Amino acid sequence: MHAGSSGSSPLPARQSEAGCAKRFGRRSFLAAASAAAATAMAGCGKQARRPNILLVMTDDQGWGDLSAGGNTILETPNMDRVAEEGMRFDNFHVSPVCAPTRASLMTGRYNYRTGVVDTFKGRAMMYPDEVTVAELLRGGGYRTGIFGKWHLGDNFPLRPKDQGFETSLVHNGGGIGQPSDPPGNRYLNPMLLENGAEKRFEGYCTDIFANAAMRFIEAHRDEPFFCYVATNTPHTPLEVPEEWVAPFHGTGLSDGEAKLYAMVKNIDDNLGKLLAKLAQLDLDRDTVVFFLTDNGAGGPKRFNAGLRGFKGSVYEGGIRVPLFVRWPGRIAPGSHCERLAAHIDLLPTICEYAGVKPPHAPRIDGRSLAPLLDGRTGGWAGRTFFTQWHRGDQPIPRESAAVVTERYKLVLQRDLTNGFELFDLTNDPGETTDLSGKLPQIAAELRRRYDNWFASVSATRGYAPPRIYVGAPEENPVRLTRQDWRGPRAGYAEETGVLGYWEVDVRRGGNYRARLEGLPTDSVRTARFRLNGVDAGMPLAAGERACEFSNLAIPAGLGDAEAWFEGVNAEGEKAPVGVWYLYLELLP
Repeated sequence: MHAGSSGSSPLPARQSEAGCAKRFGRRSFLAAASAAAATAMAGCGKQARRPNILLVMTDDQGWGDLSAGGNTILETPNMDRVAEEGMRFDNFHVSPVCAPTRASLMTGRYNYRTGVVDTFKGRAMMYPDEVTVAELLRGGGYRTGIFGKWHLGDNFPLRPKDQGFETSLVHNGGGIGQPSDPPGNRYLNPMLLENGAEKRFEGYCTDIFANAAMRFIEAHRDEPFFCYVATNTPHTPLEVPEEWVAPFHGTGLSDGEAKLYAMVKNIDDNLGKLLAKLAQLDLDRDTVVFFLTDNGAGGPKRFNAGLRGFKGSVYEGGIRVPLFVRWPGRIAPGSHCERLAAHIDLLPTICEYAGVKPPHAPRIDGRSLAPLLDGRTGGWAGRTFFTQWHRGDQPIPRESAAVVTERYKLVLQRDLTNGFELFDLTNDPGETTDLSGKLPQIAAELRRRYDNWFASVSATRGYAPPRIYVGAPEENPVRLTRQDWRGPRAGYAEETGVLGYWEVDVRRGGNYRARLEGLPTDSVRTARFRLNGVDAGMPLAAGERACEFSNLAIPAGLGDAEAWFEGVNAEGEKAPVGVWYLYLELLP
């Protein structure tokens, strides 16, 4: 696998990225984008229609999890086909974990500018004033649909239906079966959200999403569409029918690897069905197909195409993933690109192909890949890509970060001997040899670039999360889950001392009903609720898992919603545990 363009001279100085462009009003920008798209369409006359966009992104699939990445056990003919019939990017980078990648994909901006810093505890909610590619395309006359994983906010105004997708079939939170879901939700026959309404579906989740996407494509065959298929597979839990796993038995794989490969094979089969649907509707030459994954290999450790590290790491195994792009008649089949590209580039690329102008403000960090895809590489300047991730409410400077150029890469991590390592990715894609001692000037230059970048993204809006609206007519009642609660004691375990709170914005004061749901116990407890000066409690009988407070007079304003069940332990001390779900409903 190629690692990038070569070059031997020291890195050139780069203009500081500190500061941020002044923000437009959201509506004014989208109106301007829509008008620009209408003008462009009018000027095209009877020329070919603007292309459809089919964007397929899988979850936790690494470079080694497809035959195009060198896997000799797993066959992925349809993923490989997109590469063979289009362009394969061998030096494409994303974030180490899923929600940050999704924020960058949707906005063309580094995720730290958007409010998304992690995957749970309220750190995976994207600010509603971010302008998404779906909003841009919808404003430009495209039909927009998402099928699968959103992971940028479950409540108004953060949902996909609030962020530009007119059709949506998604699961909650970061994955099916996580605390944002109804209890017991599974990959087979899951409860999903169809255009915001909860509904039970029959079948396997990936099949359900692909079939819905095909119906969307068929319904909008005569108008440009943006179809975003974001599978939650092969992310754990490794729930997959045993008959799909059987072909991988006897191959030397562990049980976990066999299940994961079966999930990838199912994704590949569904990608084949999507490509066949385009052919059936004679839309092949009218559709740009993007295939990528959201981060490096997650789940059981396995073949990783020679890359160092896995999901969560800023080494290449955590952040370098496949990107394949196919557009028959426009992109040369079987072509390769070794230039540095990243998730932030997808929005400006799609906008260029769709004839929709990306926003000048808020600031776009990516650049359009159209020149590379069209074979116009002469004017493509070198660049620097940045990424960082670790658990916490906000990032720590120079902790678990990477600076990537066309040739060199700096890894910043406090537990390293000097706090950093330098690699020559052209000659050492496996990151085996630290060159920071031999090339100190290059290491110093990349540290300077990182510091400028970190100052810029941190100054955009800071790291406080967006607040969930309560009492808004667009979502009433609102359901709050452990996916988005915050605090040092927040977590997923159902045990004493696990407590959190939700940062909310009560949009309208009035009488509210509060419903608390948790796990039942064999002892009597007290249910407690607090928000904006309201402090209520009631006894909860043994075996009961839910209770309601009616007619709570909650004033409008910002606040922290708290809800917990409080019992007494063997020592006679209060033993609180947070609820699983908190429903808040503004009464008529």
